[in-house]
Amino acid sequence: MGQRRKAREIAVQSMYVLDFADVTEEFREYSLLNAYPDILNQISSADNIKSGSSVYAFADELIKNTIINIEDIEAEIDKHTDHWSLETIAHLDKSLMLIAVYELMFTDTPSAVIINEAIEIAKKFCSEHTGGFVNGILDAINKGIPHSMPGRKRPT
Repeated sequence: MGQRRKAREIAVQSMYVLDFADVTEEFREYSLLNAYPDILNQISSADNIKSGSSVYAFADELIKNTIINIEDIEAEIDKHTDHWSLETIAHLDKSLMLIAVYELMFTDTPSAVIINEAIEIAKKFCSEHTGGFVNGILDAINKGIPHSMPGRKRPT
């Protein structure tokens, strides 16, 4: 397994734990930003990932920036889940999509790589139907992201 996939797995696991954090809605971003470093440390330590490693740094970047952009990311997911609300999507599936949609919206990583990585992580951690569900949502989101979206670096 590649280092970036391992970092994505750690990021998804961290977001999953954060999904159960007791935070008030008006201070959600602040609370999540304060809570995630301890969670990231615990999950990384369990996988023998050192805090100075590139895997840790990439996981940290993914989590922090997902939290900072969580409202925009959730709105984008919500636009493409016709028969589901964010509250009814399984916590792990949602955590996986949050990380992947952050990458689709705000990084220069090729969309095919992001979607493939999300599907592979889904196969490892989620139900057997999650891969197809995640693929459909991420593909729709990728097609709907405008070229001029602030922060989007990669051409379509």
